[in-house]
Amino acid sequence: MGKNPYTIMFGKEPQQVIPRPIQRDEITEIFAEENPTQQIFLITGIRGMGKTVFMTEVSEKIAKDKDWIVVELNPEKDMLVDLAAKLASENSLAGIFKEAKINLSFFGIGLEVTGSVPITSIDLALEKMLESLKKKGRKVLITVDEAVSNKEMRIFTNTFQILVRKNLPVFLLMTGLYENIYELQNEKTLTFLYRAPKIDLGPLNISAVADNYEKVFDVERDKALSMARLTKGYSFAFQVLGHFAWENGLEEEKWMSSFRQYLFEYSYDKIWSELSRGDKKFLYAMSQSPEGKISDIKEFLQTDNNSINPYRSRLIKRGLINGEERGYVTFVLPQFDRYVAETY
Repeated sequence: MGKNPYTIMFGKEPQQVIPRPIQRDEITEIFAEENPTQQIFLITGIRGMGKTVFMTEVSEKIAKDKDWIVVELNPEKDMLVDLAAKLASENSLAGIFKEAKINLSFFGIGLEVTGSVPITSIDLALEKMLESLKKKGRKVLITVDEAVSNKEMRIFTNTFQILVRKNLPVFLLMTGLYENIYELQNEKTLTFLYRAPKIDLGPLNISAVADNYEKVFDVERDKALSMARLTKGYSFAFQVLGHFAWENGLEEEKWMSSFRQYLFEYSYDKIWSELSRGDKKFLYAMSQSPEGKISDIKEFLQTDNNSINPYRSRLIKRGLINGEERGYVTFVLPQFDRYVAETY
């Protein structure tokens, strides 16, 4: 039968990927402009919605252009020194920096230039490095996965803002949960992040998920669509369902229990733990309403619109519920209504 092509581990790049070409091309086309209107994109979405996979898809497309340098930074480290070190360690760039007499020995970075005074400000060092790259027609894309509002991130983002203002060829792709991005945007010194465009990753296209299952499992279209609908387009569920169907056979009764249990333990427990008591109560009221009518939820909670609107709005922004149909709300994640009903 061969090796299972689906990945159920968070953080591991999956073999089977459903591309998001519209969002990907929006970013790559703007970054490729001669005078780009944006040099930063924030990628948000619920845990397990494929933010990291999407960022990888975008950065890999950009990296195919020889003028681009892609650098991944860890938000828990000194991001500015890390950026300088990674740029200086690229053989093709070291010569450019030496030619520009950029001495980074003060930071313990092995780029020492004889007869040149070491630079002692990391901001100035990066400015000079990017100026020298700009003269050679090179551009730098920085990727940050799972951004958090910590000291390192705030210092880095402030410096990035200055580099952009100086018209330097530096670009940023950053993923993060809604609440972490929101917290960063609310930092009084980082107001420019409010203007940064967000790519809010929702569910995958059901037809594209069905295409994948049809091809991998060699099944009829109706069967592939039936499997795809059970994932609701949730990226993690696409991998989990595919994994257990590959291991146990295509009949739903052979994998449904494992599918549900894996979603509950490896995704929903974490999502649930990050919600407020009021959010949980609202979701439980939703799980008790067959159609998700707002009037039913109000009646169940014995409250009015003013009381439930903050919870509804926050849960929509987090990507947990859909409120597009007036007077109704629905669950975005597969089996989440059952999880809520059994957990609350």
